Amino acid sequence: MSEQKHYPIDRVTYPIRKFMEEEKAGGIVLGISVIVAIVLANSSLSHEYHHFLEHKLGFQFDGKSFLEYSIHHWINDGLMSIFFFVVGLELKREIVGGELSNPRKALLPIGAALGGMLVPALIYLSFNPSGEVHSGWGIPMATDIAFALGVLYLLGSKIPTSLKVFLTALAIVDDLGAVLVIAFFYTSDISLFSLSLGLSFIVVMYLGNKLGVRSILFYAIIGIAGVWTAFLLSGVHATIAAVLAAFTIPADIRLKESEYSLKIQRYLNEFNKIDPNDKIPTLTPHQLHILDKAKEATIKVIPPLQRLEHAMHPFVTFVIIPIFAIANAGVSLDIDTELLFSNNIAIGVALGLLVGKVVGVVGFTFGMVKLKIAPFPSGMNLKNLFGLGLLASIGFTMSLFITSLAFTHEEYMVQSKIGIFTASLIGGILGYIVLKKASK
Repeated sequence: MSEQKHYPIDRVTYPIRKFMEEEKAGGIVLGISVIVAIVLANSSLSHEYHHFLEHKLGFQFDGKSFLEYSIHHWINDGLMSIFFFVVGLELKREIVGGELSNPRKALLPIGAALGGMLVPALIYLSFNPSGEVHSGWGIPMATDIAFALGVLYLLGSKIPTSLKVFLTALAIVDDLGAVLVIAFFYTSDISLFSLSLGLSFIVVMYLGNKLGVRSILFYAIIGIAGVWTAFLLSGVHATIAAVLAAFTIPADIRLKESEYSLKIQRYLNEFNKIDPNDKIPTLTPHQLHILDKAKEATIKVIPPLQRLEHAMHPFVTFVIIPIFAIANAGVSLDIDTELLFSNNIAIGVALGLLVGKVVGVVGFTFGMVKLKIAPFPSGMNLKNLFGLGLLASIGFTMSLFITSLAFTHEEYMVQSKIGIFTASLIGGILGYIVLKKASK
């Protein structure tokens, strides 16, 4: 039997594909993006870097401008909407058939996530009880799943799978909490007409789901041209539209796995009966017909929700999040200490993440176990739970995102980012050390 033909380009693409398949790859790329942003912000290119993000893009019709926003705004409200759409898909998948589908299994990560959101917010508010700085209470509530899991996967097989599942479920519930916080507390003046229009498109997508529409194009057109645009104009953050749209994507299958296996085996047998012609690099009409039927069966056995999530996840991980990091993580390190501590934003964010996350996650989890509300997952103990709490203090992508919503003053944003970077770096390093020791 002849081997698959290889081309020179495969020498480039194969290592890239292998790297992208690694669980820790997303965290590594995100880390590199942060370093790039900080280098740009502290180099001779600093002015060009910030000025580029201020350029405006929009549409013109009949001499009038529409949707004219800065590149920075398009990244945070446009590209990040795709990120939140994938978050919504993950949430729905976990609720429908994942770790959050079993109430007893879901209780512990839900409780841990709630503790990991409430305690950091309270710590921040204790340092910043009033004034404009008060609005940053949502910043230390978030956990960056890409960074946290990236650190966890650096430890390899030493870490029980149950811990990885627990941290993933915790981070997903945490994301849901962050989405709700954004929806209810970080919205501007609301246009009821635009909001009603956006919700009407959501209803159309929901009805399409119930009527059995499985076309990705149908949901894409209504979701982007209808839901996202209407929410963008409504004052409610457009990322909320992305999550709501994700929940309307069908999660059912048209063909059972057992039936699929029989069909594919039948198509394979039929394909093999056809005399192959290795001299001609094309297929016969009959072969193409069989492959079309196999493709149709494959589409029916995969829920549209999982097809979208699987297709979009690499783009989000390796394109959108790095672009967001480069656009938002550029902080000048040449900052006056007096300016940094002119208020309590930096200390509130840093302690909220580093202390609040650990106390909230560990305290709520341990309390629920002691009260026999839910048992420890297999392989979990107090030591590695403490390590997971430290990893949960890595609040990067979502924390930076909420920073852009909470503050308008550049000074406040810089202070918040310094707090996020400090806590995330210390939490990641300590979490790695604690988990490594706990796994011996």
